Amino acid sequence: MSRRLIWLLVLGVGLSLAALIASSDQDAIANLLRHDLGAIALKVVLVLCVAGLFFAVFRERLAQALEATMFWAVVGLLLVIGYSYRFELREAADRVIAELLPGHVATHGRDVEIVRGQGGDFSIGAHINGVKIPMVLDTGATSVVLTQDAARAAGLPIEILNYSVNIDTANGRTKAAPVTLDRLAVGSLIERSVPALVVQHAQLKNNLLGMSFLNRLQSWEVRGDRLRLRAYP
Repeated sequence: MSRRLIWLLVLGVGLSLAALIASSDQDAIANLLRHDLGAIALKVVLVLCVAGLFFAVFRERLAQALEATMFWAVVGLLLVIGYSYRFELREAADRVIAELLPGHVATHGRDVEIVRGQGGDFSIGAHINGVKIPMVLDTGATSVVLTQDAARAAGLPIEILNYSVNIDTANGRTKAAPVTLDRLAVGSLIERSVPALVVQHAQLKNNLLGMSFLNRLQSWEVRGDRLRLRAYP
């Protein structure tokens, strides 16, 4: 588009504005525009001139501007949708991860779900006193049972524990020390002041999530390859 056409568009904008300003004077409008239709036509001409001027100046960047606008509009729409359905998307992601990674704790409100591992056990990533501790579900254990390494990681004073409780393990009978866990969490399920036992060194292979935790829940059940735990409201 030539410079002459650009100047003509600028002139058109100027004349349209001047005519609209003059139309505020009732005497002038009587001479210029005797009907409302004329005022509308003037405004249409003004809009066309402004649009033509904008296109003439920015025609080379217009496609890029439209592309960028559409891109950010789509990004904004996705962000709005993601924020609106954030809880549903989180639950769906938890379920997918639980299927791919047995032992992952999928949270659904007051419920958590764990998929059985290939070895047949329910491996659970619990948190004791804020520290992640791998555990195995053992409904035959009357208490939560920890190895010395896990107890040390959770900040328990293993050097001064009193190993006075007899327990049976896969390695035979051994001694364990009674302790109280300040906080034991499995997903969104959090219990405080949970009784537990710490076994002597090298007497236990896995940490056991036993009945001293499970009995505090509203319900727990095993259905097929899934363990479902539910907390009280």
